[in-house]
Amino acid sequence: MRPFLRLRPGRTSLRWKIAALAAATACLVAAAVGVIVHLWTAHDIRQRAEARAFNTVYAAMDTYRRTGTLADGAELDPAELPAVLRHPADGARHTAYDGRVDGNVGPSVWAAQRVGGPDSPVLAVQVNMSSDLYGLRRLDMSMVVASLVALAAAAPPAAYGAGLLARRLRRVSETAGRISAGDLDARTGPTKGRDEVADIAATVDLMADSLGRRLRTERRFTADVAHELRTPVGGLLAAADLLPPGETEDLLRTRVRDLRGLVEDLLEISRLDAGAEQPVRARVPLTAVVAEAVARTGLDTEVTVAEADGAAGSAQTTDTVETTDTVETDPRRLERIVGNLVGNAHRHGATPVQVTVGGRTVVVRDHGPGFPADLLLHGPRRFHTGAAERGSGHGLGLTIALGQARLLGAELRLDNAPDGGAVATLRLPA
Repeated sequence: MRPFLRLRPGRTSLRWKIAALAAATACLVAAAVGVIVHLWTAHDIRQRAEARAFNTVYAAMDTYRRTGTLADGAELDPAELPAVLRHPADGARHTAYDGRVDGNVGPSVWAAQRVGGPDSPVLAVQVNMSSDLYGLRRLDMSMVVASLVALAAAAPPAAYGAGLLARRLRRVSETAGRISAGDLDARTGPTKGRDEVADIAATVDLMADSLGRRLRTERRFTADVAHELRTPVGGLLAAADLLPPGETEDLLRTRVRDLRGLVEDLLEISRLDAGAEQPVRARVPLTAVVAEAVARTGLDTEVTVAEADGAAGSAQTTDTVETTDTVETDPRRLERIVGNLVGNAHRHGATPVQVTVGGRTVVVRDHGPGFPADLLLHGPRRFHTGAAERGSGHGLGLTIALGQARLLGAELRLDNAPDGGAVATLRLPA
């Protein structure tokens, strides 16, 4: 079967997403603070310039009226005076902003007031804001540098904190993956903190405990039922032997033997589920063991030996296959796997059924409708054949073969051939 693929952190792992979000938030905060400080400072500079211009006009007008001289940079009807101040409606003082820049002069604020009647000249004062605005630009640059420094200082702690969270979540994810792969003893264990991640970890562990209890209950029930049925089935088989020969006796004997085979399969599955089975390993010739297992099925199956140089030799199940390839495995369990695969191919597939042995690999192929998509996706399930075209059955043969393969440390992969037919590939460990 296809091995479980553990989730691994990629380029878009939660750690870097959180770190990027923290950096983006810091940038937005720094930009917002910078804009607010810039606008407030610019407004303050303009207000102070207007107040200075207003007060300068007041002092210059007082001096002009007393002495007739211009002081504090005051001018009468200057050419650069904004149009809004050339014809003031009354004798009050007014200010206006002038955004023109000429060399180092500007932008500036003008303040003006008529010296007398409606036709009298206008006394005006210009207050240059270039030095203040230069200070504003320096403040903006300081804000940018400070923001970058703060961002550089905040990014590593944010990435570290996000990494801690990601590692905790990855631990929970790996535990859930192990549970889904069949390791019911996997637990996340106690986690630091009292946050949502700790709640998720505790929930996963509770789910695993509940699932383990249910599966153990199911396994005990299966084992108990199989044990309880074993004695009456044996009695039925003995009673069938006492019946007079005939069609009824043959039919009854066949059904009782099928029932006994089902009970034995259930017992074997219960032992595999409970982990009560231990392999007895020995060095054996792989091809000879496979050929013997195929021969014991009594089914017409071709055994082919794949040679190292690409040649192939074949033999019928009644022939003796000689080979020098040896493997270290449990021959009884290996025969059980091969026998179940061959029986499944004949029962649910179509002839010809071929068994190919090469290296440490055994391939069993039929030419029927192939394995159903549900079986390839979820694996074999007991009492479930997957599709009507696969024929009738209890779905225990592949389940036992998979359990025995796991016990041997082997890999059992189920696929469909491109040109049709089911293909079961058993790879023994080195």
